[in-house]
Amino acid sequence: MDQRLETSNRAIYVDLDGTLLRTDLLWESLFQALRRNPLVIFALFGWLMKGIAFTKARLAEIAGIDVTALPYRSEVVEQLNSQRAMGRRIVLATGSNEKLAHAVAGHLGLFDGVLASDEETNLTSVRKLERIEAESGGVGFEYYGNSHHDICLFEAASEAIVVAPDRAANQWQKQSGANRIDASESELKAALQAMRPHQWLKNALIFVPAVLAHDIFVGSVFLSAALAFVAFSLSASAIYILNDLMDLEADRKHKTKWKRPFASGRLSVPNGLMLAFASIVAAFVISAFLPIEFAGILLLYLFITTAYSLSVKRMLLLDVFVLAGLYTIRVLAGGVAASIEYSFWLLAFSVFFFLSLALVKRFTELQQVGEIASREVTGRGYRHVDLETISQAGMTSGFAAVLVLALYIQSPAIEQAYALPQMIWLLCPLILYIIMRIWILARRDEMHEDPIVFILKDWRSQLMIGCGALLFLIAAIW
Repeated sequence: MDQRLETSNRAIYVDLDGTLLRTDLLWESLFQALRRNPLVIFALFGWLMKGIAFTKARLAEIAGIDVTALPYRSEVVEQLNSQRAMGRRIVLATGSNEKLAHAVAGHLGLFDGVLASDEETNLTSVRKLERIEAESGGVGFEYYGNSHHDICLFEAASEAIVVAPDRAANQWQKQSGANRIDASESELKAALQAMRPHQWLKNALIFVPAVLAHDIFVGSVFLSAALAFVAFSLSASAIYILNDLMDLEADRKHKTKWKRPFASGRLSVPNGLMLAFASIVAAFVISAFLPIEFAGILLLYLFITTAYSLSVKRMLLLDVFVLAGLYTIRVLAGGVAASIEYSFWLLAFSVFFFLSLALVKRFTELQQVGEIASREVTGRGYRHVDLETISQAGMTSGFAAVLVLALYIQSPAIEQAYALPQMIWLLCPLILYIIMRIWILARRDEMHEDPIVFILKDWRSQLMIGCGALLFLIAAIW
């Protein structure tokens, strides 16, 4: 009885970042602030000179984090609710800035008090312990934490609950036998999902110049194209990670994107950044085995995609032109990597065709959000009223691509390259079928959010692509 009374008198102190949340609000604040204003990166160095506490305060002020959308650990919240029902005093004790801590506490309605960092004090580790011991009045306390910063609190607590621990906290828990709450999923699986390997299918465009030049089965050409494919895929994964970090809040409000590794908190921001950096380094190591011009194109691709993630994707129309350009860059890179001269006709076709697909992507996103679509909701520069305009522009661009193809078929270059150039004419209805079908499905709300991935997975589109390849083969060897 005395033991139960002693336990009920002890307050429960709960860490926020990585414990109550599956994420870290400092990193969240940084990327949200950069999303609002990329120039914050220059102010950041000055803030850091004044200390981490000051930096946290400035970022919390600028970022405007929506605490209602954050990924909370349901198992921790349930335990705290049970303890609160028993009359226990629960305090949020966090190194995050007090503005965010009070917002979280207000949202959950779980806490009787809040201890948090201010502009002058970074309330972590020993500083947090001193505040808790001063407040607990010598009766002891229970502590929920997750990181190496919390080890001194674990050791001082009457009872420690270790939540989804980092390496140091994990080792301490195993040695002490303290209570433990594990993460629901391995970060390794989440890391693989964050790299989006299914999106690497887009980089198959790198092989297009070699295929059209009839050199794809030449060993050196195929190897060069394959290396370029891997380099672009790794670079693309790095950009997807950055893009997801910039879109955290918007993704959490999306009906499917909230499941993404960063939005759901299954993968930590620091681990994601390390993964992105490693992917870029590996991509440039691979590019060292290709012509120097390829490294320049890869650098240009990274620059444009970074600009797209930071700002351009929220700009009306400019975003889809950049997307179309990024698809075309892949074709250009394939030609440079394999030392194959690319034609004006191929690049012109690519620009119009991929512009149509980029507009499909925006159309699908807007349609999924519905009438509430706005810059604030989607993070894009479009509104629901723009759907019809986007649809018309997309189909027109697709038809323009077919027109370019028809003009190319009629040019002297096609007669020199193929024994039976008339067979190439049948490509026009095949591509028209693909474009019109995509747009019909998009308007029915039956389209994948990425039309390139849809084309490469859809058996009807694959059939059209197969027929097109057969036409090229017949025209070349007839």
